Amino acid sequence: METPVRLGRAAGTRIGVSAMLATLLVFAFLLPSPAARADDMRNAEYWLDSLGITAAQEETQGEGVKVAIIDTGIDTSHRDLLGAVVGGADMSGAGGAKGDKPIGVMSEHGTLVATLLAGRGNNQGEIDRVKSENQRLKSAWEQAKKTAEEEEEDVPEEPEYEKVPELTGGQDGVLGVAPKAQLLSISLWMGDGNPAGISVEQQIPKAVRYAVDSGAKVINMSLGSTSPAWPQSWDEAFKYAEEHDVVIVAAAGNRSGGMSQVGAPATIPGVLTVAGVDENDKASQDSSTEGISIGVAAPAEKLVGGLPEDGYARWSGTSGAAPLVAGVAALIRSKYPDMPAAQVINRILTTAKDTGAAGVDNLYGYGIIDANAAVRAEVPAVSENPLGTITEWIRVHRRNTESTTDTPDPGVSTETSDLEQVAAPAPIAPDTSTPPLQPALVVGGAALLALVLVIGGVQVGSRARKQALSARVASAKLSELRVGKTAEGRDLFDDIPEDEK
Repeated sequence: METPVRLGRAAGTRIGVSAMLATLLVFAFLLPSPAARADDMRNAEYWLDSLGITAAQEETQGEGVKVAIIDTGIDTSHRDLLGAVVGGADMSGAGGAKGDKPIGVMSEHGTLVATLLAGRGNNQGEIDRVKSENQRLKSAWEQAKKTAEEEEEDVPEEPEYEKVPELTGGQDGVLGVAPKAQLLSISLWMGDGNPAGISVEQQIPKAVRYAVDSGAKVINMSLGSTSPAWPQSWDEAFKYAEEHDVVIVAAAGNRSGGMSQVGAPATIPGVLTVAGVDENDKASQDSSTEGISIGVAAPAEKLVGGLPEDGYARWSGTSGAAPLVAGVAALIRSKYPDMPAAQVINRILTTAKDTGAAGVDNLYGYGIIDANAAVRAEVPAVSENPLGTITEWIRVHRRNTESTTDTPDPGVSTETSDLEQVAAPAPIAPDTSTPPLQPALVVGGAALLALVLVIGGVQVGSRARKQALSARVASAKLSELRVGKTAEGRDLFDDIPEDEK
């Protein structure tokens, strides 16, 4: 099936999101690729072995654990998710009552995330094989029958055909980290134009509370913001989840647009924040920000996932890294059903493979997640979440104010990063030079002077526009911002200006 170019949340288009503190989805971006087919997907899932997921699944596959996916809604009819989604709801006022209608400009995102977390694969290849073999036998029999009738001979008996199996999980399609976990699809309208007019800062706390009340033991939030601060209206919802022993996993955000810090909800104390790495276990140049709130890292490049209507796509971004970690949390909660959330998170952190600078750092957190060790290793019990608690944060930061708070320090490293920012290559002009050296020098000198003047003017104008846009971002609600369409392969963070220091 051809990878559709209409993908939004996961790719080459950008949208604005109505939120007081510039809340944006941490959309991944689709990669232009040849046709992505179900039987190609399993071999592309390199992380199943590299993260120890295949080994961990011998111990548990997430049985008995509900995971809430707060996103754009899941296409529950996708063949890799049959039976996986057991409930859900819409918080936007514009989606399906059970959260099973992908909504918004970039509606495919939720299905991509869901298949990475709990995809069950499918047996379509076996179904096609049986149908093909049955058809071959039938055609051969019909030909033999026709020949026998023409020659007035006994007609051979029609052969017995193999029963075509029902569509179920199998070796084709996407296999998630926790393929036997139960999913809750909680849909949000992310972007401008919500027909119901409900802002995202209203939708998110409702979604978190609904997930908790519906029995979710893990919540995946592949969404984020350009600001480390969050609306005060979110406090009680995240505190509610903490009090009900729920593990919340959030994406760190993508650096392809020059993002320099992790944004909320990934900055909320107690939330397990996931950064992104490439196939070589190096911090992704495109798909990961940095900050002190990062807990662990997981693959965020060359991912594969399901699209609505039984499609598939290759994609990248921390939106895809987060469900890999949320899936591991589901495996742990399945094997140790009485283990508190704080210990689940601690187990993930302490068993991670240390990467980058020794110890905890701003790029990888505790390191790259190791699913097998997280499920099987003996880890001492802890009484508190190593990532802190929202309850304590509220006590300290909200006690003397009703409407304002100190902005959390994102903890962005002041050291020079060895990661290069992504930039478009400079165009190479065709060679139109003439042989004589002197005229070339004269013309070249004049052209160089003109070029310097033009570049200087453009830079001054660009800087002025950027400062003006930054000022508007800092003071305006996100519903007042407009983020335009972009070229293929760019993340929506690319359009959000950063404050210049």
